Parts: sequence; C-alpha cells; structure tokens
Amino acid sequence: MQYFDFSIRLKLYYRNTVKSRISEKKQKARRDMAEIIDEVSRTFSEYLLIPRLSRADHQVGNVSLRAPVTRFRRGEEEARFSLNIPFVSASMQSVSGPDMAIALARLGGLAFIYCSQTIEAQAAMVGKVKAHKAGFVPSDSNLRPDNTLADAVALSKRTGHSTIPITDNGSGNGLFLGILTDKDYWEFDDDLSRPVSEFMTGGRENVIHAHVGISLHDANVQLRKCKKECLPILDANERLHSLVFKKDYVDHINNPSELLDRQKRFAVGAAINTHDYKERVPRLVEAGADVLCIDASDGYSEFQREAALWVRERYGDTVVIGGGNIVHGDAFRYLAEDAKLDFVKVGIGGGSICITREQKGIGRGQASALMAVAEERDRYFEETGVYVPICSDGGLSNDTQIIIALAMGADFVMMGRYFAMTNESPTPRVSIGGRIYKPYWGEGSNRARNWQRYSTGGDDSGLKFEEGVDAYVPVVGNVKDVLDVTVSKIKATMCNMGSLTVKEFADNAVLTRISEQSFIEGGTPNVVSLEKDVPRNV
Repeated sequence: MQYFDFSIRLKLYYRNTVKSRISEKKQKARRDMAEIIDEVSRTFSEYLLIPRLSRADHQVGNVSLRAPVTRFRRGEEEARFSLNIPFVSASMQSVSGPDMAIALARLGGLAFIYCSQTIEAQAAMVGKVKAHKAGFVPSDSNLRPDNTLADAVALSKRTGHSTIPITDNGSGNGLFLGILTDKDYWEFDDDLSRPVSEFMTGGRENVIHAHVGISLHDANVQLRKCKKECLPILDANERLHSLVFKKDYVDHINNPSELLDRQKRFAVGAAINTHDYKERVPRLVEAGADVLCIDASDGYSEFQREAALWVRERYGDTVVIGGGNIVHGDAFRYLAEDAKLDFVKVGIGGGSICITREQKGIGRGQASALMAVAEERDRYFEETGVYVPICSDGGLSNDTQIIIALAMGADFVMMGRYFAMTNESPTPRVSIGGRIYKPYWGEGSNRARNWQRYSTGGDDSGLKFEEGVDAYVPVVGNVKDVLDVTVSKIKATMCNMGSLTVKEFADNAVLTRISEQSFIEGGTPNVVSLEKDVPRNV
C-alpha cells in the first residue's frame, strides 16, 4: 500500500514538475528556432462558394459594388473615398498609363499611374487624366492656317482626333481662327499640299463657340441646339481655352458609374516609393492625384511607416494614402495602427510575372494571406471601431478567383495581367504566330529597372537581381468589354449568395475546400467541343 502511494506521488511529481520543465525547455527551444505555421498555404483555386438563400430582392439590378478605399469609423455613413466597382489596376509600366486611367474611371474603377519614371512624367500623366474629363478638354491636336492638308491627315491618324482647332501659332492656347473636321475634306480626292485655311470653317463669327465661364450643362445645351459635335471655349482675348464634345456627354449618360472628383473630373491614383516621396508627393497632389499608394514588394517596414506619416503630417486627411504589400495580421496591425494608412494591400509573389517567392523565398499563398489579414482587419475594427480596407493584389488568374477574393474579405482587388491584355494598356500591339499580343513585364524585371520598389534602404540603389519577368499576353479587347463580363459574374454570384453589397457578400460567404477530383468534376472533361464550322450532319 505504501508502495502504491509512493508510485502515485511520483507520477504526480513527474506530471507537475518534470513535465513542466520539459515543456519550458521545448518552448525555449521553439523560441530559438524558426516559427512554423502549421496551416498549408492556400490559393483561390482551392475553394468554392456554397449558395445561400436568394430572396426576391436579390436581383442583379439591386446589387451595389461600391467599395471603401479610406479608413472610417464605426457609425460613419461612408468612407471619404470609395470605388464604384472594386477594381484598381496595378502601378506598372506595362499596365497603368493615362488611357487606362481614363477607361477605368469611366467604368467606376481606379488606375495607379506607375512611379518608376521621373516625377515630371508621372505628374504629367496624372494631369492628362484630370484634363480629359473636366468636360472642358484642353486641345492637344492643333494646326496653324498655313499647315497643309497632309499635316492635318497625319495629325488625325496619329492622335485619332477628327476635329482640329486652327490657331495663329498652332498651339492649344493660341488665337482661335477656325476649325477643321474630317467632313471638310476628302483625303483621297483633295490636294493634300494645299493649306488647311482653304478647307477649314474660318472666322470666329462662322464657328459656334462659347466663352470661359459657361457651365458644362449650358455648353452641352448649346451643342444640342446647334447640332454640333464640338464647342470651342475661348477666353476674353479670343484665345482657345478648351473644347467641349458631344461624345463626352454621351459617355457620361452611358457610364453612370463614372468615378469623378468634386470638380467632375476623372479620379486617378498614383504610386509613390519610399525614396523620393518628399519631392514626388507634392507634385502629384498638385497635379490632382486622388489616391496615393506606396509601391513596395514588402510593406512591413519602417521605411513605409515613415513615408506614410510624412504624408499624413503635411496633408492630414485631405490626401488618401495606402500601402503594402503584406501577407499576415501583424503587418496589417503595424501599417493600420503605426503608419495610419487608409488601405492596405495584401499579396507577395502571387502575380503572374512576379518571381519574388522563387528568388527570395518569401510570400504566402494568396488565399491564406488574404484570410489572415481580413481576420486581423475585423479584429482591429472590433477593438478600435476603425475600419481599414484591404486590397487583394496578385494571384487572380480568372473571374472566379476575383469572386472568391471578395468573398474572403477583400474590399477591392488590384490586377496587372488582367488589364495588360486590354487595348488601353500603354504597350504596343505585336503579332506573334498570327495572334496579337502585348508586352507585359514586372516592375522587378531588368526592363522596368524599378529598384526603388524592392530596395531595403541604405545605399541599396540598384537592381541586383530580378523579381519579375518579361513576357507577352494576348490582347482580349477593350477594358469596358472585359470588365462588363466580370462585373456581371460578380453580381450574379452575389445574388446566389443572398447579398446586395460587397460587405454583405463577405459576411454571408460560406466556402468549401475542394479536391483535385472536385475541380475536374466542375469542368467539362467528358465532352468534345467542336469548331463552329464542323458540319452538323457528319
């Protein structure tokens, strides 16, 4: 009996003391080695949505895709700046130029003009977007009266503009003398060596025009009454100030989701880096940039915090600024709380032309990264009452994965390849093997030479190795045509999920992991797709 009691006491001692010491040693050992996250790093393609109850009002026409870009407090009705559709284009040389920014803003999204260029060039791109949709458009296609008709034809072909103001010095602010349109001449019949003064509608008294001070509404009324396509706006000295086009009014009617600033100009974003932001930011703000985003491969750094706080101290809440990229909750907390960013981008190494994971061994599966950051964002909101939007950047190869990203909690998504394939991307079209492609390269490639995006500070002022590749993507059409299909799919899925807003969609989402066989089952593996020209009676 005494032996039995001693045995029990020995077991209790071992459990309470020896095991405790062993546990302490194990914990100390863990602190001295790398932390291993047990969860497998997941991608969007591994998940499907489980449909929820669709009620009578869950119809596509009732769905809103508005998405916040700026932080806001619990109880506030709306963020300071929101997107009308949850799409932004990546700040890349081969993706986001002025044409892309105009096309995206027209549809309700936002483009980030890339910062891997001179400050002057980037500010000029921002200014071009702002000038385009003031309603009053500065003219960038002008001629003198002594220019030849051949000059006019060449200018029209180069710019795509069929209306050319004629000024005394051929500039966009010269003394207005008349206007030339493609209806005033026949390219293949008229003598192209003759001066445009013989073909233009000359004299201010013969050209319907208005003066600075007229409202955009009144200018459009005048165009409608006079049945004209273009209305020149002159200053008090009869110099050309701007043009108002009928097509811009039609565009506005056809695109009710336009993303505009308070002056009714197209909204545009601009990227900055953590090196020359003190010189770059003032120029971009002056040019009219609506949103700034710190462009970095890894955003969990003091460099990003310093840049963000510098902007915040000088501009307060008048400037919207985001940053990233990150892949876990601690990094989100740091950028939201310490750097006071308006939004945070999620994703490292998931882009189609990004090789950061291969080169440096850092990153995380995009689905896992997004879910981890979304969880921390929601926790931060519960604790502080401050909601900081997150943007899923990278790892999106099709429309379904965009839908899954929004379901997992992304407020909006940033994409590169998706937009690089459209006609509005700034790269030239090339024919390869009978098919049309566009060049597409990463900011970490030798071609881009964007060393600022990947620098870790100090005197690290050069691109030592690549984190992006140089490739080609097929051309798929206009931004509008591509986005219309994607938006339609998102709205239809949201109705299946019993949701009418992006936030409600994420709150209602039920996701299931799928197996390889589930993925195959969801396709069409057991049928043969025949070409349309195959005879049906064969």
